[in-house]
Amino acid sequence: MEKFKTITSTYIPLPIENVDTDQIIPARFLKATNKEGFGDNLFADWRYDKSGNPKPDFVLNNSTYSGTILVAGKNFGSGSSREHAAWAVSGYGFRAVVSSYFADIFKNNSLNNGLLPVVVSPEFLSDLFESIHSDPKNTITIDLEKQSITNNKTGKTEIFDINSYKKECLIQGLDDIDYLLSKKDKIEEYEKNRIFQY
Repeated sequence: MEKFKTITSTYIPLPIENVDTDQIIPARFLKATNKEGFGDNLFADWRYDKSGNPKPDFVLNNSTYSGTILVAGKNFGSGSSREHAAWAVSGYGFRAVVSSYFADIFKNNSLNNGLLPVVVSPEFLSDLFESIHSDPKNTITIDLEKQSITNNKTGKTEIFDINSYKKECLIQGLDDIDYLLSKKDKIEEYEKNRIFQY
């Protein structure tokens, strides 16, 4: 996984509440067992018409907005536990998703796949939407080490929570297996000493 420390990026606004995982990646796309190609079908039913043509009124098809951060409405990622939803968001090119609330399973799946879910207050979320609508080139800075997010138009900053283990994994660019392998020497030393104690 790519290391995540600090990113500053324009962002894409999706001010829709209660976006569930079937809207993020419809069930018909879940046959694949690897992560390749899921970004192409992110929000497929909102993004394309029945003939597969992009819908011009959907935000991902609007060239006004771009960036590696998705700012979504409250309760993003509810519904089923499909890990494919996190694959799709990450596969599209997003490094972080910002919302005032995430479903726990989606939040954990995101962290396991190098995607940072940032929980902000409803007031801060509203401030981000207002800023991007008045200036589509506005940027957000997310500093994972400081656990801070800043709206660079207004200068407002909030601190967000993250599991310390997952924070270290994201900063180092490690998944769970990579993390265990990075501790291989310590694990072997522990096991050696544990055997001698018996």
